[in-house]
Amino acid sequence: MIELSSRLSSAPPRRLVVKLGTGVLTTGIGQLDLDRIANVCAQIAKLREKGTEVIIVSSGAVGLGMGLLGLTQRPGLLSQKQACAAIGQSLLMETWQRGFEPHSSTVAQVLLTHEDVRRRARHLGVKAAIEAILSYGSIPIINENDTVSGAEIQFGDNDTLSAMVASFTHADHLIILSTVAGLIDMDGTGNIVPVVPRITREIEAMAGDTQSATAVGGMISKISAAKLANKAGCGVFIAHGAVENVLAQIFAGHNPGTFFVPNGITLDARKHWLTFFQRPKGRIVINTNAVLALENTGSSLLAVGVIGSQGVFVNGEIIDIIGPDEKIVARGKTRFAQKDIARVSGLNSAKIAKLFPDRRRLEVVHRNDLVLL
Repeated sequence: MIELSSRLSSAPPRRLVVKLGTGVLTTGIGQLDLDRIANVCAQIAKLREKGTEVIIVSSGAVGLGMGLLGLTQRPGLLSQKQACAAIGQSLLMETWQRGFEPHSSTVAQVLLTHEDVRRRARHLGVKAAIEAILSYGSIPIINENDTVSGAEIQFGDNDTLSAMVASFTHADHLIILSTVAGLIDMDGTGNIVPVVPRITREIEAMAGDTQSATAVGGMISKISAAKLANKAGCGVFIAHGAVENVLAQIFAGHNPGTFFVPNGITLDARKHWLTFFQRPKGRIVINTNAVLALENTGSSLLAVGVIGSQGVFVNGEIIDIIGPDEKIVARGKTRFAQKDIARVSGLNSAKIAKLFPDRRRLEVVHRNDLVLL
């Protein structure tokens, strides 16, 4: 903890993503906590004065819309949630702009769907737009575009969205402020776990889900987000948003919540996009020898190690690669459609060449299109 404290307090971070949940921003359904928002804005302004760029991922649109409509429970129909988001989003942005006005700062609304980060061209466009907003000295306020997000293009929750934003903007840290104080040790003491060096199954077992009428996801989604951001080399803090000067405390080395230590290995931009921003269309099942070859030699996935497939996919789509125990080993872009996997499974390259004489590449997934998970 001493090493962490000295590292955080030695120099201000270059870039942060701060995610705020609905419970932090409101005192009840549709009731904004203006004092807390003003306090958060003041804390962020101080970080910006020290040279830190800040990106905000803000929940709250659906909850605010519910309040304006007099609803007490989150709607069940997608169209009703979309309507609540449309009604509440403008109030949410107006509130953030008012919060930053005393600090002579402007905010910029960025609404995203999963499709915006999944498709490579749009992914790069979103990234460039956020960089331009930051270059103008403005603060991006990012939220899921709930008004148009259907099930197939949803992030699912803003914890996941914040982790994706932290990943593709190469933030130093992601700070998730919510109504939970951190990861609670389930050994009976009820203490907060201050540092998580690595997210294991035991750590994941400590998570619980949310009971809020307006929120989506609980500690389960936060640990999932931390895992995603950590793999991109981004440190993650989870803390209670009501703690006084919580951001200052974190960067003075006195984090009141839990810090998830980032992985040391970072990925190049293309593999980073492939790993974190895709929804696999299916799975390719491989044998134990193929698992060892991928993990230990960095080889391509060859058909000789394939034993089956799951789902429906075509050549060029993203798939997960799983071992015989169904554990995900890697993710990649397949060079064979699902209908052809059964034909090539277990075959060597010479036999595949006879089946597909026009093919120049015979790997099922080339190592340049493959990332270990």
